[in-house]
Amino acid sequence: MIKWIKDYKYLGQVQEKHKGFLILVFYANFSSASKRALAELEKFSKENEEMPIYIIDVEKVKGVHKQFAVENVPTALALEKEKVTRRIEGVESAQFYARVLSGAAPSRLRKSKKTISHRVIVYSGASCPACGAAKNYLRRQGIGFRNIDISRDPHAAERLVQRTGRMAVPQIFIDGHLVVGFDQAKIDKLLSN
Repeated sequence: MIKWIKDYKYLGQVQEKHKGFLILVFYANFSSASKRALAELEKFSKENEEMPIYIIDVEKVKGVHKQFAVENVPTALALEKEKVTRRIEGVESAQFYARVLSGAAPSRLRKSKKTISHRVIVYSGASCPACGAAKNYLRRQGIGFRNIDISRDPHAAERLVQRTGRMAVPQIFIDGHLVVGFDQAKIDKLLSN
């Protein structure tokens, strides 16, 4: 069931109550993408009523997004033992949320002997077929990632060039390791470590 975080105090109570597993969704009423994501999350929640899903309206509970390094709305985070293990930015389908977020739930984790969580950032551009292919591949693998569209964020483009010396997209960082282009073999190798 989806519940709303009304203030910092309540957020603290929620985090204390759900130390093992918690889903936080950063939302803004001014964002049409947030509204679409909320509709999909409500569908996901109806089929997964045991999932603790809490919405944080960034306009009403100010500053919390910084604590979790959230830069865009909507962003959904799965927290296990108070650490972010999954991050989904943007709007996804209820099925995608179920696959990625349910896959992080403790009941599922107990069945697996080894749980691997990766920090994945995809730098992409508009009208980039390889970018779309890479993101779709990561989604199909159930890998949450942060997408940064450099065509919409010139500062991110500058930082990327400073960091890697390259302007090509996609550039994918998996746990700090760079993959330039949609190199599926390299992506698989980094995700298997």
